[in-house]
Amino acid sequence: MYDGAIQDLIDELGHLPGVGPKSAQRIAFHVLAADPSDIARLADALRTVKDKVRFCATCGNVAESDQCRICADPRRSDDVICVVEEPKDVMAVERTREYRGRYHVLGGAIDPMNGVGPDDLRIRELLTRLGDGKIEEIIIATDPNIEGEATATYLARMLSPMGLTVSRLASGLPVGGDLEYADEVTLGRAFEGRRKVS
Repeated sequence: MYDGAIQDLIDELGHLPGVGPKSAQRIAFHVLAADPSDIARLADALRTVKDKVRFCATCGNVAESDQCRICADPRRSDDVICVVEEPKDVMAVERTREYRGRYHVLGGAIDPMNGVGPDDLRIRELLTRLGDGKIEEIIIATDPNIEGEATATYLARMLSPMGLTVSRLASGLPVGGDLEYADEVTLGRAFEGRRKVS
């Protein structure tokens, strides 16, 4: 344990996701040794993101105005929505350059163990978006874990009776992966999603 300001910084950094005590200590000492102008730029960037960035009124993605750049883009397809858990998932899908539709960010996944139920997610907003009748397909792209699967199942049960095409991203073995390191769920999904080889 250190005294005063350095320990306060280590403690605050330790609250960040993915930053453990040792990483927090390394970052704190990096900040201490860094050029003051570098730290000023970091502090300005943190303040700016808190002041300017908000969530898109339409889809829930990050934005610096009422709508994110994807919702404001008239070239995107209006008949399909890809439902994701977090804004970072939007960027993951965008990097594939395979999808040209719209998005809906739920703001998490159903997780009863942590007190997160369907009412805590942006599901009502999704249903409102479906009210105009333009949407033909919903692609559920939640994480392939217990919470993501629960969320996908909940959404599929709710949306299927609406006459929409409801699909789920395929999952299975990663390219370059080894069978011996795959967990049972991943390997099971790979078997379910197998394709015929011509």
